[in-house]
Amino acid sequence: MSPFRLAGLDPAPFEPLFLLDDAELAARGIVRRFADADRGFPCRVGLEDARVGEELLLLNHEHLSARSPYRASGPVYVRRGARRRVLPPGQVPPYVASRLISVRAYDRVHRMVDAQVCEGRVVAAWLEAAFARAEVAYAHLHNARHGCYSCLAERTWTPAVRKA
Repeated sequence: MSPFRLAGLDPAPFEPLFLLDDAELAARGIVRRFADADRGFPCRVGLEDARVGEELLLLNHEHLSARSPYRASGPVYVRRGARRRVLPPGQVPPYVASRLISVRAYDRVHRMVDAQVCEGRVVAAWLEAAFARAEVAYAHLHNARHGCYSCLAERTWTPAVRKA
Protein backbone atom coordinates (compact mmCIF):
# COMPACT_ATOMS: atom_id res chain seq x y z
CA MET A 1 0.00 0.00 0.00
CA SER A 2 1.20 3.52 -0.77
CA PRO A 3 2.41 5.54 2.25
CA PHE A 4 0.43 8.66 1.26
CA ARG A 5 -3.00 9.89 0.24
CA LEU A 6 -4.11 13.30 -0.96
CA ALA A 7 -6.90 15.16 0.82
CA GLY A 8 -8.94 18.25 -0.02
CA LEU A 9 -9.90 21.05 2.33
CA ASP A 10 -12.90 20.86 4.65
CA PRO A 11 -15.72 22.78 2.88
CA ALA A 12 -17.49 23.89 6.10
CA PRO A 13 -15.60 27.17 6.64
CA PHE A 14 -16.23 28.22 3.02
CA GLU A 15 -19.93 27.38 2.64
CA PRO A 16 -21.29 30.51 4.42
CA LEU A 17 -19.13 32.71 2.19
CA PHE A 18 -21.18 31.74 -0.88
CA LEU A 19 -24.20 33.46 0.76
CA LEU A 20 -22.44 36.85 0.79
CA ASP A 21 -22.94 39.36 -2.00
CA ASP A 22 -19.99 40.53 -4.10
CA ALA A 23 -19.48 43.71 -2.04
CA GLU A 24 -19.33 41.70 1.21
CA LEU A 25 -16.88 39.28 -0.40
CA ALA A 26 -14.71 42.13 -1.69
CA ALA A 27 -14.56 43.61 1.82
CA ARG A 28 -13.00 40.31 2.91
CA GLY A 29 -10.60 40.15 -0.05
CA ILE A 30 -12.59 37.37 -1.75
CA VAL A 31 -13.58 37.23 -5.42
CA ARG A 32 -16.53 35.31 -6.88
CA ARG A 33 -15.71 33.60 -10.19
CA PHE A 34 -17.53 31.45 -12.69
CA ALA A 35 -15.38 28.96 -14.56
CA ASP A 36 -15.11 29.93 -18.23
CA ALA A 37 -13.09 26.80 -19.12
CA ASP A 38 -12.93 23.22 -17.90
CA ARG A 39 -9.30 23.77 -16.84
CA GLY A 40 -7.77 26.54 -14.79
CA PHE A 41 -10.13 26.61 -11.80
CA PRO A 42 -8.88 23.79 -9.51
CA CYS A 43 -11.15 23.33 -6.49
CA ARG A 44 -9.14 22.64 -3.32
CA VAL A 45 -12.04 20.85 -1.67
CA GLY A 46 -13.02 18.40 -4.42
CA LEU A 47 -9.50 18.05 -5.89
CA GLU A 48 -10.68 18.60 -9.46
CA ASP A 49 -11.04 21.43 -11.94
CA ALA A 50 -14.41 23.16 -11.96
CA ARG A 51 -16.46 22.83 -15.15
CA VAL A 52 -17.60 25.73 -17.31
CA GLY A 53 -20.26 27.77 -15.51
CA GLU A 54 -19.56 26.48 -12.00
CA GLU A 55 -19.33 29.09 -9.25
CA LEU A 56 -16.14 29.39 -7.22
CA LEU A 57 -14.63 31.70 -4.67
CA LEU A 58 -11.01 32.79 -4.94
CA LEU A 59 -9.67 33.60 -1.49
CA ASN A 60 -6.65 33.52 0.74
CA HIS A 61 -6.46 30.38 2.88
CA GLU A 62 -4.02 29.64 5.71
CA HIS A 63 -2.89 26.12 4.84
CA LEU A 64 -0.12 25.90 7.45
CA SER A 65 -1.36 27.56 10.63
CA ALA A 66 1.08 25.97 13.09
CA ARG A 67 3.51 28.11 15.06
CA SER A 68 6.43 27.54 12.75
CA PRO A 69 8.75 29.59 10.56
CA TYR A 70 6.91 27.91 7.66
CA ARG A 71 3.46 29.22 8.63
CA ALA A 72 1.82 30.01 5.30
CA SER A 73 -1.27 31.08 3.42
CA GLY A 74 -2.10 31.61 -0.21
CA PRO A 75 -4.82 31.77 -2.83
CA VAL A 76 -7.23 28.88 -3.36
CA TYR A 77 -10.33 28.24 -5.44
CA VAL A 78 -13.29 26.64 -3.70
CA ARG A 79 -16.29 25.46 -5.72
CA ARG A 80 -19.86 25.98 -4.48
CA GLY A 81 -21.29 22.73 -3.10
CA ALA A 82 -17.99 20.83 -3.35
CA ARG A 83 -17.53 17.87 -1.02
CA ARG A 84 -14.20 17.08 0.60
CA ARG A 85 -12.39 14.46 -1.36
CA VAL A 86 -9.83 12.10 0.14
CA LEU A 87 -8.23 9.98 -2.55
CA PRO A 88 -7.22 6.34 -2.23
CA PRO A 89 -3.58 5.81 -1.21
CA GLY A 90 -1.11 6.60 -3.99
CA GLN A 91 -3.65 8.26 -6.31
CA VAL A 92 -2.89 11.68 -7.82
CA PRO A 93 -5.83 13.48 -9.50
CA PRO A 94 -5.59 14.80 -13.07
CA TYR A 95 -5.62 18.42 -11.90
CA VAL A 96 -2.30 17.73 -10.11
CA ALA A 97 -0.82 15.34 -12.67
CA SER A 98 -1.22 17.87 -15.49
CA ARG A 99 0.53 20.81 -13.76
CA LEU A 100 4.00 21.81 -12.61
CA ILE A 101 3.92 21.15 -8.85
CA SER A 102 5.99 22.32 -5.90
CA VAL A 103 6.01 19.60 -3.24
CA ARG A 104 7.06 20.47 0.32
CA ALA A 105 7.57 17.82 3.00
CA TYR A 106 7.30 18.70 6.70
CA ASP A 107 8.18 16.97 9.97
CA ARG A 108 6.03 16.66 13.10
CA VAL A 109 7.01 20.14 14.33
CA HIS A 110 6.03 21.69 10.98
CA ARG A 111 9.52 22.33 9.67
CA MET A 112 10.24 21.75 6.01
CA VAL A 113 12.60 18.80 5.56
CA ASP A 114 12.52 18.46 1.78
CA ALA A 115 11.09 20.20 -1.28
CA GLN A 116 11.05 19.76 -5.04
CA VAL A 117 9.47 21.29 -8.13
CA CYS A 118 8.42 18.56 -10.54
CA GLU A 119 6.00 17.69 -13.28
CA GLY A 120 2.71 16.48 -11.82
CA ARG A 121 3.11 13.09 -13.47
CA VAL A 122 6.03 12.32 -11.11
CA VAL A 123 4.46 13.67 -7.90
CA ALA A 124 3.39 10.20 -6.75
CA ALA A 125 6.93 8.83 -7.06
CA TRP A 126 8.35 11.84 -5.19
CA LEU A 127 5.81 11.42 -2.39
CA GLU A 128 6.48 7.66 -2.17
CA ALA A 129 10.19 8.39 -1.62
CA ALA A 130 9.54 11.24 0.82
CA PHE A 131 7.12 9.23 2.98
CA ALA A 132 9.61 6.35 3.11
CA ARG A 133 11.55 8.64 5.46
CA ALA A 134 10.23 8.41 9.04
CA GLU A 135 10.83 12.14 9.67
CA VAL A 136 8.25 13.18 7.03
CA ALA A 137 4.87 13.69 8.71
CA TYR A 138 2.97 15.32 5.81
CA ALA A 139 3.48 17.28 2.62
CA HIS A 140 1.83 20.19 0.86
CA LEU A 141 1.44 20.46 -2.88
CA HIS A 142 1.38 23.86 -4.59
CA ASN A 143 0.88 24.86 -8.20
CA ALA A 144 4.41 25.99 -8.97
CA ARG A 145 3.58 28.60 -11.59
CA HIS A 146 0.97 30.56 -9.63
CA GLY A 147 2.05 29.52 -6.12
CA CYS A 148 -1.44 28.45 -5.11
CA TYR A 149 -1.86 25.80 -2.42
CA SER A 150 -3.14 22.60 -4.04
CA CYS A 151 -3.67 19.91 -1.39
CA LEU A 152 -2.39 17.97 1.58
CA ALA A 153 -0.50 14.70 1.30
CA GLU A 154 -1.01 12.77 4.53
CA ARG A 155 0.72 9.64 5.75
CA THR A 156 -1.18 6.34 5.51
CA TRP A 157 1.41 4.30 7.42
CA THR A 158 4.73 4.83 9.18
CA PRO A 159 7.88 3.07 7.97
CA ALA A 160 9.79 0.85 10.38
CA VAL A 161 12.69 2.66 11.99
CA ARG A 162 16.00 0.91 11.50
CA LYS A 163 18.27 0.65 14.53
CA ALA A 164 21.99 1.11 14.03
